[in-house]
Amino acid sequence: MEELFRRMRSVEEDRGKALGEFSDLLIAHGEAEEEEVYPALKRFRDIDNEEVQHGVKEHAEGNEALLALLEVPVVGSEDWDEKLEKLSEAITHHIDEEERTILNGARENVPHERLVELGASFIRARQRHLDAGSGDVDNVRRIVADGPDA
Repeated sequence: MEELFRRMRSVEEDRGKALGEFSDLLIAHGEAEEEEVYPALKRFRDIDNEEVQHGVKEHAEGNEALLALLEVPVVGSEDWDEKLEKLSEAITHHIDEEERTILNGARENVPHERLVELGASFIRARQRHLDAGSGDVDNVRRIVADGPDA
């Protein structure tokens, strides 16, 4: 994702193409986590369910920031740059927090075999979303409209 953020900031790159790639990956990743990983982690006693719910909330915030950038009419405009930075901040914050809370808790409390199973389930779900064009602006609008409580 860092490479895609770099490309979206660079005047030497096809920023719109980089945004499309980023959108596909972000949506596919979040949807796969919420379908396969988060529900499974909630069942483990020493995993903080509030942190998992907070992760879902942060996915929604990232999706809203992504949609705002996708809807900017002029790539590279001042509005584009502002929305890109808001997206970058939301995603960077989420990755850092998820790594420290949810994922470290999983590493410490979930048996290795189960982690491997969850990883495989996640990869299959993510690929299914990627194949379906998960980052399409209309799909992102639908996900944002449905919100985290749907």
